[in-house]
Amino acid sequence: MLAEQTAAAMYSRDAALKLIGIRLMAVRPGYARLSMVVRPDMVNAHHICHGGFLFTLADSAFAYACNSYNRNTVASACHIDFLSPAREGEELEAECEERSLAGRTGVYDTTIRDRKGQVLALFRGKSYRIAGEVITGLEAEDSRHRSAPSSRIEGNPQ
Repeated sequence: MLAEQTAAAMYSRDAALKLIGIRLMAVRPGYARLSMVVRPDMVNAHHICHGGFLFTLADSAFAYACNSYNRNTVASACHIDFLSPAREGEELEAECEERSLAGRTGVYDTTIRDRKGQVLALFRGKSYRIAGEVITGLEAEDSRHRSAPSSRIEGNPQ
């Protein structure tokens, strides 16, 4: 329930996702699935979906997965491999799963697929927990994901 509340709060403030038309399909602790339809204004000169939109879809799934514990979390690094093009009119899904979470850092893998299940891109994101909560005052989920009290650390990547 906390993951869903956190996602709803994030989505309510996420103008970029609304502009692009990215929809939140599912969220639970350490997991998120988002979808997007490739519109005509998202294709490049090769008549395929611009890689920046694919990156945004994958990065957004990563953001919702790593913030699902109601702890403000940002990307410290990420990488994407484009494997196959997406075309205008296709509906895409990005599924992100937590691979590791220890202290303030985590590793998350996102896979973008088309409706046929073909893998179009693989994205790996590394997360860093910063000060604060997505929804102030709500208890963060599961005490094992806590470390010392939140405070900005010198050299924070964000």
